[in-house]
Amino acid sequence: MGVNMASDAEQSAKTPQPGYKWIALSNTTLGTLMAGIDINIVLISLPAIFVGLKVNPLAPDETTYLLWILMGYSVVTATLLVSFGRLSDIFGRVRFYNIGFIIFTVGSLMLSLIPSIGNAGAMELIIFRLIQAIGGGFLFANSAAILTDVFPPNERGLALGLNGVAFNGGSLIGLILGGLLAAINWRLVFLINVPIGIAGTIWAYLKLQETSVPSKTHGLDLAGNTTFGAGLTLLLVAITYGIMPYGHSPMGWTNPWVQGGMVAGIILLVAFVFIEMRVKDPMFRLSLFRNRMFSAGNLSGFLQAVARGGLTFMLIIWLQGIWLPLHGYNFQDTPLWAGIYMAPMIGGFFFMGPLSGWLSDRFGSRSFATGGMLLTMAGFLLLAALPANFSYVPFMLILVLLGFGMGMFNSPNMAAVMNSVPAKYRGVASGMRATIQNSGMLLSMSLFFSMIIIGLASKLPPVLYAGLVAQGIPPAVASQTANLPPTGALFAAFLGYNPMQQLLPHAVLANLPAATRNLILGKEFFPSLMAPAFMASLRITFYGAAAMSLVAAIASLMRGEKYIHEVEEEE
Repeated sequence: MGVNMASDAEQSAKTPQPGYKWIALSNTTLGTLMAGIDINIVLISLPAIFVGLKVNPLAPDETTYLLWILMGYSVVTATLLVSFGRLSDIFGRVRFYNIGFIIFTVGSLMLSLIPSIGNAGAMELIIFRLIQAIGGGFLFANSAAILTDVFPPNERGLALGLNGVAFNGGSLIGLILGGLLAAINWRLVFLINVPIGIAGTIWAYLKLQETSVPSKTHGLDLAGNTTFGAGLTLLLVAITYGIMPYGHSPMGWTNPWVQGGMVAGIILLVAFVFIEMRVKDPMFRLSLFRNRMFSAGNLSGFLQAVARGGLTFMLIIWLQGIWLPLHGYNFQDTPLWAGIYMAPMIGGFFFMGPLSGWLSDRFGSRSFATGGMLLTMAGFLLLAALPANFSYVPFMLILVLLGFGMGMFNSPNMAAVMNSVPAKYRGVASGMRATIQNSGMLLSMSLFFSMIIIGLASKLPPVLYAGLVAQGIPPAVASQTANLPPTGALFAAFLGYNPMQQLLPHAVLANLPAATRNLILGKEFFPSLMAPAFMASLRITFYGAAAMSLVAAIASLMRGEKYIHEVEEEE
C-alpha cells in the first residue's frame, strides 16, 4: 500500500495550521447541531405554534399548511443539496458554508418575528421556513466535505461521527427543547437559533480557512441543475400531496395533479441521468457510483433512511395520541412529555456514534454499519411486539437499542462514503449523500403516513361509531363524527388534541349527562378507541421498516473491505 499521488489541484490545497482541524470540527458541529435541532423542535412545538397563530390545524382547509410545515424543509434541502455541493466545489466550500450560516440565521429571525395570524401567518411560517432550509442546505452540503478535507483518513470516522451525532442528536434534543420553549412562548422555538447563528457565523468567517482548491475551471451544469431540481421537486411535492385527502378519498393518490406531478418528475429525473452522462462538467458525478464503497454506502444509507425516516413521527403520535393520555397526561402537556420519554434514544446515539466512528477508522466501516442496521431491525421488531399501552421500561430499552443501531451505522457509513471520493469531488459527493438520505426520509414519511391512514380509514369508523352510540350520541351524529378524515384523527393525535370536543356539536354535548360528557371529552375515550386501528397499521410499518433495515444491512455488507481514496494499490 502507498500514498496516492493526487491531481495537481489536490496537491496544491492549502495546508491548515496545526490544530485547525479541531476548529473546523467544532464550528461545523455547531452548524449541524443547530440545523438538526431545528428539524424536530418545530415538530414538537406545532400545537403551541398553531395556537399562537390562531390556526385550527384540524380544519379541512388547514391540512395543507400543516403538511408543508412538516415536510417543506426536507423537500427544499433534498432538492438543493447536490447543486449546493457542486457550487461549493467550484467556488469554495467554506465560502458557501458561511453563506449557509447567514441565511439560516436570517430565516430563524424572520420566523421569530412573524407579524400575521391566521392563514397569512401560516403561509409566512412556511415561506420563512423554506428560506431557513436553503441555509440548512448549504450547511449540510459542506460540513462533511470540510471535515474530510482537514482530517487524515485515520481520524475521519471519529470526526464525521461527532458531526453526525450533532445532527441526529440535535434532532432528538429538539424534541425536548421544543416542548420546553413552546410552553413559554412559541416564538422562542425560532429565536433560540439567532444568537447561536450570529456567533457561529462570526466564528466561521474569522476562523474557517479554505483548505481545498476550488475547481474554477469547471462550469455549471445548467441543464442538469434544472432537470434535477424541477424533477425532484415535482416528485417530492406530489408525494407530499398524495398523503392528503382528495375529494371523498382519505388520500390524494387518485388526484390527477399528484399523478401528473409524479410522472413529470420521473421523466425529468430520467432526462437528468441522460444529461449527466453526456455533459462535460456534470452536476451529479454518476462515475462515483462505479466505486463499490460509494455506491453500497449510499444504497444502504437510502434504505436506512426509508426504514427510520418516519420513526420519530410515528413514535410521537403513539405517545401523544395514545400512551400519554392513557397514563393520565393532559392533551396539552403531551408534546413536552413525548420528547422527554424519547430521550433514551439520544443517549444510545450519543454513546455509539463517536465510538463506532473511532473504531471504523481502525477496522473499516463494513462490520459496524452492517451491525448497526441489524440492531435497528431488532429494535423495529421489538416495537412491533409492544401493546398500545406498554410498560415504559421495555420501551425505553428498545429506544436505547435503536439509538445504538443508528449511531453504529451512521458514523462509519458517512466516513466510508466520504473517504471513497477524490478531494475535488467531496462537496458534490457530500451533497449527493445528503440528497439520497433526505429523499429516503421523505419517502419514508409518505409510506408510513399512507399505511397508517389506510388502516385508520378502514378500522376506526366502526369502532368510533359504536363507542359514541354506546355513550348516548345520536346515531346520525355518531356516524358523521366517526367518518372524520383519518388525517384529522392522525393529526389530532400528533398535535395533542382531543378531537371529540371539536367534532361533536355543542348542543349534543350539552344534552349529555355530566359524567358521560366528561368521559367523552376526557383523556382515555378517544385514545382507547383509536388504539386498535392505529396499532394494527403501526405494526405493519414496523415490520416493513425491519425488512428494509435487513436489506440495508445486506447492502452494507456488499461494500467490501476498507477503502480510502488517498491510498491505492501500487504493486
